[in-house]
Amino acid sequence: MKIIVIGAVAGGTSAAAKARRNDDSAEIIIYEKDQDISYSGCGLPYFIGGKVASIMELTPRTPEFFKSKYNIDVHIRHEVLKINISEKTVVVKNLETEAVFEDRYDKLIISTGAQAFVPPIKGIDLENVFFLRNVQNALKIKTFMNSHQPKTAVIVGTGFIGFEVMENLIECGIKVTLVERAGKLTPNLDEDMSLYLEKLLSKKEIPILKNANVVEATSQGVVLEDGTLVPGEMIIVATGVKPNVTLAQEAGLLLGVTGAIRVDERMMTIDTDVYACGDCIETWSTVTKKPHYRPLGSTANKTGRICGDNITGGDVFYPGNLSTGIFKVFDISIGSTGLSESEARKEGYDIEISHNIKPDKPGYYGGREMLIKAIADRATQKLLGVQIIGFEGVDKRLDVFVTLITYGATVAEFFNLDLSYAPPFSTTKDPVHYTGMILDNALNKGRKLITAADLKKN
Repeated sequence: MKIIVIGAVAGGTSAAAKARRNDDSAEIIIYEKDQDISYSGCGLPYFIGGKVASIMELTPRTPEFFKSKYNIDVHIRHEVLKINISEKTVVVKNLETEAVFEDRYDKLIISTGAQAFVPPIKGIDLENVFFLRNVQNALKIKTFMNSHQPKTAVIVGTGFIGFEVMENLIECGIKVTLVERAGKLTPNLDEDMSLYLEKLLSKKEIPILKNANVVEATSQGVVLEDGTLVPGEMIIVATGVKPNVTLAQEAGLLLGVTGAIRVDERMMTIDTDVYACGDCIETWSTVTKKPHYRPLGSTANKTGRICGDNITGGDVFYPGNLSTGIFKVFDISIGSTGLSESEARKEGYDIEISHNIKPDKPGYYGGREMLIKAIADRATQKLLGVQIIGFEGVDKRLDVFVTLITYGATVAEFFNLDLSYAPPFSTTKDPVHYTGMILDNALNKGRKLITAADLKKN
């Protein structure tokens, strides 16, 4: 059997490696149009900031590595131009020699990833304007910083990448201004949690402009819709990504409602010999079972492994995801999983909401406040989603909530969790326990809760 994989970052290489583990005799070829493969995209902001000393630490695997360890042929700087499903062939261009050739497959895996969303901003091609999607983007930013020694920067967008780059630029001595088109920070947070984060960031004296639409980039900064010039010698555009689906679409494969490639639970497209994985596919919510687009490295690796398993005789199913995400800004950790309040209301759930502020560990051991917002379904008394902002231990609590949602625990069951306790790590009753108690009291014991929005109405 001959397997061709298009794309050699997280999804594609995971798929190829799993296929090789299952089948020693298969011929496996990966075509990648970029020059870097299997890199840690999530580590790129920390290379820019100097926490990662060498880009080689983020790109440890080369084509030679995959050949020697897995007997997989990885061809970098090779762009697949066309997929012919009826003939089971791909047309490939060697970007170094310009030679174009055809290759035939028995099974095909599409892992073309995502690309940065480019907003309609005049001057976006200037040399001081950058996106951060791959290794070469990071190297360009680092080179500009070294050669121009900028003192100011503007970051457009307040998602994970925007905040992570902001932190690293500030730690390099650069004054950063955040510009956000929406009326709140961070797409994965509800407005009340976004305001809490903004309050914490205000103590860091970081200029934040909301409801600010950038219309032009210049060598001096960005120009807003109202004519305001926001100074910045360098500009980072972090306005999200969109799936790379042109190749799949032109081949006749179906796209989902989100615009990404539609796959089934086995990662199969509408063609039984063509699979897809990673940031180019549409997945679905574990809670609602409805399709959504959530391009995350963790999801790419999982769906890639499922692809590689199923094309070599496996029968593995993807259950969906909770859109779990976490990032840090200086000493602040921000995490979320499942549905937000706004999403839950849009889906028609009758919800109970709790805001729980407790220390992450005892005050005498340096504990600091952790804010947990939990959204529960009144009908089933199960969690729909959680958002957490705190300092230490946010990841630990978030992962506990992920597990509780995944396995359908009711809020009354939280208190009986035998969670680890010692003063350096937690309070005797953990914030997770308190969240369960608060929701159980509200749902079953007549102790009604009021949200900030309800309070404003009164």
